[in-house]
Amino acid sequence: METLISQVFAGLSVGSILLLIALGLVLTFGQMGVINMAQGEFIMAGAYTAYVMQFVFTNPGVSLLISLPVAFALAGLLGVVLEATLLRRMYDRPLDTLLVTWGVALILQQVARDVFGAPNVDVPAPSFLSGSVSFFGVALPLSRLFILALSLAAVIGLTLVLVRTSLGRRIRATVQNRPLAETSGISTRSTDRMTFFLGSGLAGIAGVALSQVGSIGPTLGTNYVIDAFLVVVVGGIGQIKGAVIAAFALGLLRAGFEYETSASIAKVLVFVAIVIFLQVRPQGIVNVRTRSLA
Repeated sequence: METLISQVFAGLSVGSILLLIALGLVLTFGQMGVINMAQGEFIMAGAYTAYVMQFVFTNPGVSLLISLPVAFALAGLLGVVLEATLLRRMYDRPLDTLLVTWGVALILQQVARDVFGAPNVDVPAPSFLSGSVSFFGVALPLSRLFILALSLAAVIGLTLVLVRTSLGRRIRATVQNRPLAETSGISTRSTDRMTFFLGSGLAGIAGVALSQVGSIGPTLGTNYVIDAFLVVVVGGIGQIKGAVIAAFALGLLRAGFEYETSASIAKVLVFVAIVIFLQVRPQGIVNVRTRSLA
């Protein structure tokens, strides 16, 4: 029983990290059709925001809580700059966006090395995230529970924005039919920028979360961005519901494989499982049509 609980929690923990990282891509890749390989570097920017904040606010708890909105704003602004300067000219050329953003990602990594150095650095966890809680004899780390709660809060917040706000209605209208949205008086240019701001900002929050589970470095985001793309594809392009299901399913699957094999072999087995799944259901768990990838 304890082993089962431990493995299920490990899977949910991995899934929550994947979900938090993939949420931004649900907007920028799923909704806008932009293959943003620099999303990983927005995650890195969020993580380094937490690193810098610890020197501004000596209390780790205050530093962490302030890092969340600051990282959201910083990563969001980076995304807006990228969209306004480069990506706005490539909305109909997804492969070009992949190449361009990959180059931007390499530049941002080098900037991080020049500013913070190549070695990884640590962000101390606040006291309320240190230690663990016992659940049926299994110790559950508080830092992992924090990320799980943060990912679910991000899902709820993003869903409310898309469903209950005028911005969300503009985003959905632009995605479903851009010419008709423009005819209706919607500024699709400003909607694109806000969509990119939200998607990139969520990556910044993911970076702050990752700073609580390990060291951070210039290549932090690169280690996660491919997995995040897989979550979006498996879940169904542009579907929050599909991303939630896919993230936790892949997390549980990886935890199960790691228990029987090793971390590297488990990653390969998960990738094979994804390939097999996409052969059977190429549209992903939740079917959807987008303006650029449909």
